[in-house]
Amino acid sequence: MTSPPNAPSAALRPGSKPRATERRVFGSQRPRILTVPSTGISSAGQEAIDLAARAGLVLDPWQQFVLDQGMRENGKGGWSAFEVAVNVPRQNGKGGIIEARELWGLFIGGEELILHSAHEFKTAKQAFKRIERLIRSTPDLHKRVKQYRKTVGEEGIELYSGQELRFIARSRGSGRGFTGHCNIMDEDMILGDDAMDALMPTMSAVEDPQIWYLGSAGIGAPSVQLARLRRRALAAAESGVPDPSLAYFEWSADPHLDECPPDCDQHDDAGSDEAILRANPATGYRLTLEKSRNERLTLSAAGYARERLGVGDYPSDAADTWQVIGEEAWRALAAVDSRPSDPVAFAIDATPERSHAAICVAGEWRGGTHVEVVEHRPGTGWVVERAKQLHERWQPRCWVVDGGGPAGSLIVDLAEALGVEIVQPRVREIAQACGQFYDAVADQSVSHHDPPPLASALAGAQKRPLGDAWAWARRGVSVDISPLMAVTLARWGLTAEVEEQKEEVEPWAAYG
Repeated sequence: MTSPPNAPSAALRPGSKPRATERRVFGSQRPRILTVPSTGISSAGQEAIDLAARAGLVLDPWQQFVLDQGMRENGKGGWSAFEVAVNVPRQNGKGGIIEARELWGLFIGGEELILHSAHEFKTAKQAFKRIERLIRSTPDLHKRVKQYRKTVGEEGIELYSGQELRFIARSRGSGRGFTGHCNIMDEDMILGDDAMDALMPTMSAVEDPQIWYLGSAGIGAPSVQLARLRRRALAAAESGVPDPSLAYFEWSADPHLDECPPDCDQHDDAGSDEAILRANPATGYRLTLEKSRNERLTLSAAGYARERLGVGDYPSDAADTWQVIGEEAWRALAAVDSRPSDPVAFAIDATPERSHAAICVAGEWRGGTHVEVVEHRPGTGWVVERAKQLHERWQPRCWVVDGGGPAGSLIVDLAEALGVEIVQPRVREIAQACGQFYDAVADQSVSHHDPPPLASALAGAQKRPLGDAWAWARRGVSVDISPLMAVTLARWGLTAEVEEQKEEVEPWAAYG
């Protein structure tokens, strides 16, 4: 074989030289589980690949593919994927992807702060040393460095132009106080809610942030965040609808189950070379079949499956989902023919990180209420223009936005664009809206088309106390409940007091 299977075009392999021979066998250059947002129209990945090559880091085709897809940009020049996850067995070369992405962020992307975190400090320190060597060996990059900071616990690289790369070990408080334009989460198989709660808010004030998760197969309870990302990727793969903000790449084998028949061809034989090649894209580059076979003889069956075949143990949050409204109760209210009738009310909500926003509508239907997710897309820059289109078409009785919530910053622009007052519920009214929505589900007086974003929001929602009542809250930073909050406020808006628009009267007419 003279070239690896699924190799990208020569345009993705700048400066690389053929390393294959007739006898060399290559691993699959495309992941078994893959989802990327459909909004990407261009990519900054080639810039990262070229810069890495200049620094002496020639990337494998699969590494180039990850950068090309993970760094795709939408029509507005922002990242198509807010989150990028790479799940690949150890020693395949995920570090090369990290280094190429960080070099681009420092020297081309102008990202003011890149936070590189790992579960253990020694791993973060090793990553610092690797990228320091790459930069020092490239004169035109080295001359732009103001300092290589080597104080223990404060390792980092700072450029004269202000860009900075910091290396930290993850903890409950690590990352707090920083505003990261890009977060690199190495060793993501050990990543839970405490670390995410500390690091994710660092991106809230950044206009176009991106977070990268890189690691190997799940190891059970510590792999909380990786399990969430994987579930989203699998859901996208099963539905055929790409996740709107996640680029996920997983190289792994899919081993036979106990119930598989002897002639099953839908799963992999864990003892076969084919399973190795499917799970290890670096085979033929820095790994060999011979070495992997030796591992198979030495490791336990479970250890080999996890470490070399990427067969992970991922914690399920099934017991934690649908905590407030049961899934069966919600699904039972789905009605294909339901639709809102006049008057209708619209509402808008966004995630605290402003990574996604939702516009929802509610209207009367057959003595009850129909709720619908009209739009649910990444970012918030699209909201005002889309709201204007909907307002002109439907002339709703009101638009509702929680002034104290993440979408509150849109109120001024919305009011100006729509020419109406935006209804802003008070805290107790938000609690009333949540209680009324809950009661409507219990009374079976609400209908919907079962939109996936709303079901996902309900599955990941919980209650938070609000005085003597409660309001919706998300269980973790990866949960987006903006569609749920928006339909709740839209339904409340059907009966909210709305100040009628009065015609302005000229003074001479008023006083005759």
